[in-house]
Amino acid sequence: MLRFDDLQLGAALLAAIRDAGYASPTAIQAKAIPLILSGRDVLGCAQTGTGKTAAFVLPLVQRLAASASRRSGARPLRTLVLSPTRELATQIAEAFASFGTPFGLETTAVYGGVSDVPQRRALRRGADVLVATPGRLEDLMSAGEVDLRRVEAVVLDEADRMLDAGFVASVRRILSRVPAQRQTLLFSATMPAEIRSLARSVQRDAAEVEVAPVATPAEKVEQEVLFVARGDKRALLSHLLADPAVKRALVFTRTKRGADRVAKHLCAGERAEAIHGNRSQAQRERALASFKRGSTRVLVATDLAARGIDVDDISHVINYELPDDCESYVHRIGRTGRAAASGIALSLCDAGERDQLRRIERLMRRAIPVRREHPFVSAAGTADHARTHAPRGATRTQASTGRARERVGHARRVQQGRA
Repeated sequence: MLRFDDLQLGAALLAAIRDAGYASPTAIQAKAIPLILSGRDVLGCAQTGTGKTAAFVLPLVQRLAASASRRSGARPLRTLVLSPTRELATQIAEAFASFGTPFGLETTAVYGGVSDVPQRRALRRGADVLVATPGRLEDLMSAGEVDLRRVEAVVLDEADRMLDAGFVASVRRILSRVPAQRQTLLFSATMPAEIRSLARSVQRDAAEVEVAPVATPAEKVEQEVLFVARGDKRALLSHLLADPAVKRALVFTRTKRGADRVAKHLCAGERAEAIHGNRSQAQRERALASFKRGSTRVLVATDLAARGIDVDDISHVINYELPDDCESYVHRIGRTGRAAASGIALSLCDAGERDQLRRIERLMRRAIPVRREHPFVSAAGTADHARTHAPRGATRTQASTGRARERVGHARRVQQGRA
C-alpha cells in the first residue's frame, strides 16, 4: 500500500500528517500530490469525499514553506484558492491553517454574507494563502484591498459548482489579474464540456487525474429509494429519523423555504436546524457547529451545502426531495460514506419525481434499490419502478401480480385513512 512517505513530502509535513490522523493517501492524493509538487498544472476529477482538499493543500503547503525563508518585506499573497461557497471556503482555509501554521504560513478567507471589515484588516496584515468566493474577492479587488501580482499558484475548487452558480465570468476576470506564469489547479466532481473548455483556456499542458468515473457515488454508501405520496413525506421522514441507527442525518430539500418548513416540522420532537443561502453567515456557522459537535442531530439543507459540508460520521443522507440537477444527487449522498466510512442514503420519491429518479439512475448507470417495507409506501410508485426496471421477457403474469399488489396497497391505505 502506498504511504505518504512515498509522495516526496518533507519530514516536517509528514509529521503534521501523522498528527492529523491521516493513515495513507487516498487515490486522488496519491496521483495529484507528486504532480503538484513538480509544478505541473493539474485537471482533477474526483467525487466528493475522496480527500481532494488535502490533495492540493499538502503539496502547496510544502512548496510555500520551501520558499518562505526567501521572503522579505511585507508578506505577499502567493496562493489563491477560489471556492463556490462560504462553507467550502472555510473548510479549505482550515486545512491550510492546520498544515501551514507549523511552517509560519498565514491563511486568510474572504466570502460574502458577513462584514468585510475583518477581512480587509487580515488582507492588510498579509497572507501567504487567500481562500475566497469570487463575488467577495471581486468586491475587495475593486476596493484596492487585494494584490494578486505575486500569486504563484491558483486553485479552482468545485469548478462545476462555480459554473452552475454563474461564477465563471468572475473567475476569468480574477485570473486576468494573476500572473500568466503560474501553476493552475482545477478540481471538479464532474467534467462537462464547459469545464474542459475553461481548463483549456486557463491551464498549460495540464496533467489529467481521474480517480472515479464521472458522477459515480461513493462505493460505501448504501442507497435506497422509498416511494411515497407527497403529502406523506413529512410523516415518513419522522418515521425514518425515529430509528436509533440514525446517529447524524443530513436532509436535503430543493428550496430554501422547503428547508425551513421541514426543520420547523421536525423541531416539534427533534433537534433540527436549517442551513441555506437566506440565513446569515453567523446563523449558518452556528447551525453547522452545532451539527458537528452533535448538539443538533439533523441538519436540513439545500444543495448549497452539498459540497461545502465536511462533517465526520454523518450516518444518513435523506433526500426529502430529489434534486433538479441529477449530478447534485451524487454530491448530496457523498456527504456520508466519506473516506473509509460507510453510510446510508435514502430518497423519498413521490409521483412527480419518478422521471427525475430514472434520470439519476441513468446517470449513475445503476438502479437504486427500492425499500418496499415502510408505513407510507406508495404502491403505484413501486409498481411503476418495477415495470421500468423489469428484465426483458417479463411475463404477463408478473405484470398482473404487480397490479394486484398495487390494489392491495391502495386498499391498505384506504383502511388507514391516507388514500
